[in-house]
Amino acid sequence: MQNSFKTASVIAAMVLLAACGASTSKPGDNKAIADKKIQLEKLKTEQKALNDKVAALEEELIKLDPSLKKENARLVATVKLEPENFTHYIDLQGKLDATNIAYVAPRGQGGLVKAVYVKQGDNIRKGQLLLKLDDVIYQKQIDQLNTQLAYAKDLLQRQQNLWDQKIGTEVQLLNAKNNVANIEKQIATVQEQSSFSNVYAEMSGVAETVNIKVGEMFMGGQQIRIVNTDDLKVTAQVPENYMERVNVGSQLVVNFPEANKTINTKVSVAGKLIDPNSRSFYIEAKMPYDKSLRPNQIAMIQIQDYTAKNVITVPVAAMQNDDKGKFVMVAVQENDKWIARKKMITIGQLYKDKVEIKSGVQAGDQIITEGVQGLYDGQTIIPSAA
Repeated sequence: MQNSFKTASVIAAMVLLAACGASTSKPGDNKAIADKKIQLEKLKTEQKALNDKVAALEEELIKLDPSLKKENARLVATVKLEPENFTHYIDLQGKLDATNIAYVAPRGQGGLVKAVYVKQGDNIRKGQLLLKLDDVIYQKQIDQLNTQLAYAKDLLQRQQNLWDQKIGTEVQLLNAKNNVANIEKQIATVQEQSSFSNVYAEMSGVAETVNIKVGEMFMGGQQIRIVNTDDLKVTAQVPENYMERVNVGSQLVVNFPEANKTINTKVSVAGKLIDPNSRSFYIEAKMPYDKSLRPNQIAMIQIQDYTAKNVITVPVAAMQNDDKGKFVMVAVQENDKWIARKKMITIGQLYKDKVEIKSGVQAGDQIITEGVQGLYDGQTIIPSAA
């Protein structure tokens, strides 16, 4: 192999001399120039053939003795494994709801609005008068009944006077008394119906919607809505494949991106019914009052469904697969050199960029996290901290 290198060197020198000779030829000596070019091409061809033979011999020698191969150390990034706590979450999107939302309705059949005592955004207390409905018909009935009552009382008094004078019968007196009592009952009934024209708040909160004006018909529905923001809850739909892992008491981390706020809470309600369309079930969790939060606000929910203490985790990017399973590359110092070693692993839970390792590596191992692609077992490396 050494003689081949010498021969190649001699030919290279001859090529150089031929090139120099060509440069000193006289401009008119075309035949000499052509001869030199032919000679140069011949030497180049011979040089290539020798180089190919040299390369082939080198490959054969490496196969016979791998130690002759030049070692190209690769620069890699490593991380020293340390035990840590690992938590797995189910990531969902939910929303914030008010536990108490009331749509104001009349106690009777509704009616024409005569006065509005509330506007949107007002703080409302339970029992507060919100609307006054038209009660003219009831007042007319009450006036008529009061006239009848006065007449009935007058008859009763006359009948009582006659009875005191031993004139008339007891039945006549009792009929007069019953007539007065019946009219009084009718008046009480109409007065109660008339009171229905006053529309009151059934709960305290904020008037979120006031969609009614004087002169319009008030029938209830969504014309006035009161929301109690002191009592909030976050709700979400959980895929059915998590039904055994999410229960009442499960830990939640709730983030409100727009409010830049994160709150820890627990599942207070976990539905038992699977929605046939979405294949999910309902959960809710109580939320503390916070003036920066609003009903229907988007909530990013993390449900803690698994946790393990003092376990080994590795970056997902460091994990690879082959026909034997999952493995990582570990930096090992051997004979004053750093060598990449392949270690098969058994994994547990995976969350975001971390995966739990059940077996295969241990605390103190230097896991290769960058430069792992194409790295083979036994390759020389130059490790650096990631």
